[in-house]
Order: sequence, then structure tokens, then C-alpha cells
Amino acid sequence: MSFADLLEKVGSMGRFQFVHIIMLSIPVFMLASHNLIQNFSGAVPRHHCRTLLDSNGSYYHNLSETINSQDLLNVFIPIDRKQNQEKCVRFSSPQWNLLNLSGTQHNMTRLETEPCRDGWIYDKTEFSSTIISEWDLVCSSKSLKQMAQSVYMGGVLGGGIIFGSLSDRFGRKSILIWSYLHLAVSGTLTAFSPNFIAYCIFRFLCGMAVSGIILITLSLIMEWTPTRTRALLGTLNGHCYTSGQLILAGVAYGIRNWQLLQIVVSAPFFVFFLYSWWFTESARWLVLNNKSEVAVKHLKRVAAFNGKKEEGDKITPELLKSEMQREILSAKPALPIISLFRTPTMRRISCCLSCAWFSASFAYYGLAMDLQNFGVSIFLIQVIFGAIDFPAKFSSFLFMTYIGRRATIAGFLIFSGLMILSNIFVPQDMTVLRTAFAVLGKGGLAGAFVCVYLFTSELYPTVVR
Repeated sequence: MSFADLLEKVGSMGRFQFVHIIMLSIPVFMLASHNLIQNFSGAVPRHHCRTLLDSNGSYYHNLSETINSQDLLNVFIPIDRKQNQEKCVRFSSPQWNLLNLSGTQHNMTRLETEPCRDGWIYDKTEFSSTIISEWDLVCSSKSLKQMAQSVYMGGVLGGGIIFGSLSDRFGRKSILIWSYLHLAVSGTLTAFSPNFIAYCIFRFLCGMAVSGIILITLSLIMEWTPTRTRALLGTLNGHCYTSGQLILAGVAYGIRNWQLLQIVVSAPFFVFFLYSWWFTESARWLVLNNKSEVAVKHLKRVAAFNGKKEEGDKITPELLKSEMQREILSAKPALPIISLFRTPTMRRISCCLSCAWFSASFAYYGLAMDLQNFGVSIFLIQVIFGAIDFPAKFSSFLFMTYIGRRATIAGFLIFSGLMILSNIFVPQDMTVLRTAFAVLGKGGLAGAFVCVYLFTSELYPTVVR
């Protein structure tokens, strides 16, 4: 008899699993907010060099009352080829002669310009404050925005390694509780960052916590449910994340200040931290770590919750050890990473899955984390990008069920690649068509993600996972 057989006796999909899955899934709704929040907190507002118009001099304020403000701005800021104000340079001295040119500027090469020495002025129509306007991450410093997102993803990578190992050593429940508190504190402190370096540090810590929550949540769900339900539960868990993308769009639409937005998406994790103490540790992990007495206690609790108290009373530590002897013997305290490539079969599986993970992740986050470049409302595109995941993930579940994992992964990745590559041949001014191809590509990648995640958990033995 295996642990799965024991789980069937105490109720593999009873009331306990129902409540347990719901409480574990609620925090997942807010994880998308942390992954994608920089679409809004790092949005680049329209901006131009600070000029004499922006000083307190009454002379220029009086002029602005008699001369059209746009025409007056042309005296200080050059116009680019698209008839927009230059963002990174200004005239070395006011060009009053341009007032007679009806807003157009000719012979620009003859006019001397200089960098923005006194800072920038930002349009606050769409966002009252972002990290861009907070620390002037424009012009020569514009690459720092992408660096901040890369630092966050580095935290996701580090968190997967660190929290995954810690959960194997100290248990799923304790590390998940810590991850909730970790994200609540680091996310809130991000809003009070005194400078850009501190912001990156706190975002790195947020990324670590998000990774830990994702990994351990799925582990706890899978280890308390039967194998036959894992594809469905994995898909539903993905839908929770997708719903979170829609929640983020709504919250960001109502809150246009990046600091307040950061606090709002982080504060709920204090609540999740408080109720997470109710969670039940994985009984399977307890047995494999020589804590059979505690595992029996949890199994009896689950049996009583599921209305199978009599079955639970029959389970003893000795019975649990004897029934799971094979699994206990096969479990090792630690495995080096080289074990993923030790045999030909493991090498093939590891290399193929690594390529699938890289392809899906690289393209998915490349599309989802820079929505401002699509040229349409950032709030609308966030809703569309989130909504496309629902049919995509449901389709992935159906395909996995009827045609298998490998064909589903390959099909979704090929479809996504074709959609994204199609944009190479679409003119820049055809915004709607370009957005449609990107949305379809992102949907395909979302479906591939669900399948790759599930396939990975099924192909590797628990001790390797």
C-alpha cells in the first residue's frame, strides 16, 4: 500500500481538501500583482526637460497667459520627426523666432541643444507618480527600469532554489508561512524605498517570496490530493493567477500612485500569514522525514474533517511506516543537480523540459512585462492579456487529457512562436493587428506553462522534485 492508498481511506477529495485548496489558492490571486506591477508602477509618463517655463519666474508665467502653452514650449524644447517634444534635450537658449512658425521647427540642425541639466517635467494625467518620475529613470537612465525588473526575476530564481530546498528540509507549512510574511514585509517596504537601489533590493526579496509561495502552494495541494485530479487542480491554480492579472488592472486603474499601489497589493499577505497557521503539513513529507507520529495526527484530523473518523483511528505510526516502507527507503536527504543528467533518460527529460521552460518563460514574461509598448491603453491591454489565459489554460487541460502532454506542449509552443514572429511582418502603425498577434501568442504560452508545470511534476520522482 502506498501513501495514495492511505489518503483514499481518510478521504482524498473530501471537505478538508476543498477548504485546504481554497485557502491555499486565495493568495495566488495576488501573486500576479507582484509579478506584473511594474507595468504600472514603472510606467513611463510623457516628459520633457525642465525649462524656464517651469521655474517661478513671473515673466514666463505672464507669457503663458498670452501665448498658447504648446507654442511657448516649442521655444524651449525641440520637436522630433513625429512632431512630439524631444524628451532628452532642450535648446541651449530660448528660440523666440519659432513662435512665428505655427508650432513647426525648421533647420533644427542649426539650433544648439543641450541635455536636460535641471531634470524633467512629467505629465501626471495618467499616473500621479511612478518610479520613473520618482528617480528620473529616463534618457541615459532608462535602462534602469529593465534592470529593476531583471533584479526581481533574479529574486524569483533565487527563491525557487532557496525556498524549495528549505521546504524539503523544514517542511512545506513553515516555509510557506514565512514566505507570506516575507512578501508582506518586503512588498510594503518597497513602497517606502528612499532610493532606487533600496527599491531593487526590496523587489529582489519580493521575487524570492513569490517563488516560494508558488512552489510550496502547488506542492501542498498535490500532496494532499490524488493523482487523478492533479491536471484539473493545476489548471485551476493557473486560473487563480490569471484572475489576479484582471484584479491588478482594476486596482491599478483606481490607484495611480505607485507607492500606494505597492502597499495595496502587499498588505493582504499579512492576512494570509495569519490564517496560514491553520494549514496542515504534508503527511507524506512528515513520514519521509521520520515524523510518523505527527503524520498520523494530521491524517486523523483530515479523516475526522472528511467524516471518516473510524478509518482515521485505524492508522498508527507503525502501520504508516510499514505501508510506506518502499517510499521511505527510496527517499534520500539530498540529491546533487548532476542527478538530473546521470542517465540517458534523465538527460533527455531534463534537457527537453529545460528548453520548454526557457522558451515559455522568456516569451511569456517578455510580452507580459512591457505592455506600454503596444500603443494602446495599458489598463485595457492588461485586461485582454489576462482574459486570454482563461480559454488558453482550459484548452490546455482538454488537450492534455485527450492527446497527451508532449503533443500539447509542442503544439502550444509552436502556435505561440508563429503568432509572435508574425509581428515582424506587420507594420508598426497597424496597432490592432500587432496587439491581436501578441495576445494570441501570450495565450498559447499560458497554455504551455500549465502543461510544462504539470509534466515536470509527473516525470520527476518526488525526491528529485
